[in-house]
Amino acid sequence: SASAAPAILPRSKARSSQPPFRSQPAVRTMGGGNGQKSAKAAEKNRLKAEATKSPEERKAAQQKAAQDAAGITCKVCRQGFMINSTIVQLQAHLTSKHAKLEPTACFANWAQMVAREQAAAAAPAAAPVKKKKKKPKQEESLDDLLNAGLSGKKKKK
Repeated sequence: SASAAPAILPRSKARSSQPPFRSQPAVRTMGGGNGQKSAKAAEKNRLKAEATKSPEERKAAQQKAAQDAAGITCKVCRQGFMINSTIVQLQAHLTSKHAKLEPTACFANWAQMVAREQAAAAAPAAAPVKKKKKKPKQEESLDDLLNAGLSGKKKKK
């Protein structure tokens, strides 16, 4: 007679009606921010800037900013250069990257840049700012220091 082993039944995967537990962040409202304070400061700075510049100065500043943002770009390889790049730096780019090309093939305003740099070199340099000379400190001899220390009195200056 064979012993009857209890039959092992597979567990049923009963799904509950609730979704699995997920930790959800509590909905919180932010406290009082500095948005209003920042907007007020920005408006104050804008008004201050308007009061100090004339419309012509503002227009010139905008044009300069647009020109500086554009910078100098090589037309062949699209490498960008700072607006204050020198002819020497641009020539180094030409010789290393585009040795067989003319400078005007890479930089449309090459002639203007060369003329501007030559004019700047020919113009007299502004007078250098003189630095104030520091007065040399009077060096006291070792004997004076020892005497002052022994006597306990400070020297009058």
